[in-house]
Amino acid sequence: QVQLVESGGGLVQAGGSLRLSCAASGRTFSRYAMGWFRQAPGKEREFVAAINTSGGRVYYADFVKGRFTISRDNAKNTVDLQMNSLKQEDTAVYYCTADAYKMPKDQDGGSYWGQGTQVTVSS
Repeated sequence: QVQLVESGGGLVQAGGSLRLSCAASGRTFSRYAMGWFRQAPGKEREFVAAINTSGGRVYYADFVKGRFTISRDNAKNTVDLQMNSLKQEDTAVYYCTADAYKMPKDQDGGSYWGQGTQVTVSS
């Protein structure tokens, strides 16, 4: 089992950057594929990015390609999401997710979820 805690959200102007971080508990972090999802008010949760256990394979939703970068540090038990060129439509609660058996990039995400961190992009 793994517990996930996100941080790094906040208010930023359009065009700006934020870096989200997800800290995982436990000694088996490197066995989990990790992902980021987001949910905007009145909308369904959607996939943003995912990364495999070693960090050598990454996946992105089309709407963040070229702007967001997912990375992980297995020594620190963290997975980060660097978000650049932020747009108002990126405003959402961002969630970290983990799964030991699949890449968490389908609609269901992973088996474990954090509590989320709010990202607000102003005009």
